[in-house]
Amino acid sequence: MNDQRRDGAGRRVVVAGAGMAGVRTAEALREQGFTGPVTLIGAEPHPPYDRPPLSKGVLLGGAEGDGSAVFDVDFAGLDIDLRLGCEVTGVRVADKEIDTDQGPVGYDVLVAATGAHPVRLPGTAGAEGVHVLHNLDDALRLRPVLERNDSVVVVGAGWIGAEFTTAARAAGCEVTVVEATGRPLSGALPAEIARPMARWYAESGATLLTDARVERVEPGAVLLADGRRLEADAVVVGIGARPATAWLADAVELGPQGEVLADARLRASAPDVYAVGDCASFPSARYGERLLIHHWDNALQGARTVAEGILDETPAAPYDPVPYFWSEQFGRFVQYAGHHAAADTTLWRGAPEDPAWSVCWLREGRLVALLAVGRPRDLTQGRKLIESGALVDPDLVRDPDRPLKAAARR
Repeated sequence: MNDQRRDGAGRRVVVAGAGMAGVRTAEALREQGFTGPVTLIGAEPHPPYDRPPLSKGVLLGGAEGDGSAVFDVDFAGLDIDLRLGCEVTGVRVADKEIDTDQGPVGYDVLVAATGAHPVRLPGTAGAEGVHVLHNLDDALRLRPVLERNDSVVVVGAGWIGAEFTTAARAAGCEVTVVEATGRPLSGALPAEIARPMARWYAESGATLLTDARVERVEPGAVLLADGRRLEADAVVVGIGARPATAWLADAVELGPQGEVLADARLRASAPDVYAVGDCASFPSARYGERLLIHHWDNALQGARTVAEGILDETPAAPYDPVPYFWSEQFGRFVQYAGHHAAADTTLWRGAPEDPAWSVCWLREGRLVALLAVGRPRDLTQGRKLIESGALVDPDLVRDPDRPLKAAARR
């Protein structure tokens, strides 16, 4: 490796996507000494911003599009060419060019960081009064709904559905949540963990309907498959997201959900193409499977790995983080670390009726995942135990009065 390779002189890096993953990749390149041209392309016209405040401060009027949600990055000072309101439409890897609605852009290294787009209810595209909550414009369109105290039907009791319901109830809206499965968070947590969370909706004053499927949405109402009609001034759909990778379909290998199948250093199947954040999956040696993680922390950590790979042909280590995310809902701070799919043991620290509790998942005597509700210390200590791979004492794990770090076997 020569100095020119290390500092990137003469090489053009184009980052497609100006969310967390894209912004932090561009920033990390400069922090690590890359001196070549960096172009950051964002489809939205707004300055790049952080998405978590959308379901909290922006909805309730506490943050504007040019306020606390905007990234504190001096793009001009870092010599990053920021192009906003520019949508990427395709890529020609043989020509080393991406296509945008403003014309082609050449690259030497391309980073795909276009994130994910929300899944919409069939037949509701463009329908008046039907919303998703994915970007700043979505949040600003929903703000008047809360200000008017409109009645709202939320479709989907996942993380976004719960966070929006929390904000809507805080604003005084009447809220009915429609969930197609038998419990909230069915795609994220096992039944014995998720079912007790259903009472959080009732405690907030929201109505949760489970095993309820939407037949169609009409002006002012949602019709369910069993014939029930729910009156609604507004409908908010939160039924998941899919990687925004249509522009890459003919250029790199994609997975079953449309995600870029990146390798352990976040390189795509095409030469000189990387993928990071919500649009990419990666092989995890820690968990023995490929992971697709739609969360803030993954975008933040992956950006550093991509920058290292661009600056050095052989980055120090493969990308294999302990996944982490958090959610603020119904007056509770919910945190999760790890991946529980292959766990063989589930241990509770406290009970779901308690004000605060945690659940730990073990595999072959080692902690592999943890859900903490109002117990941030458990999350901090548990994440370190997962990273270390240490054997733990199940009896000490179960004891909510003992620090979780004390469960590590000596």
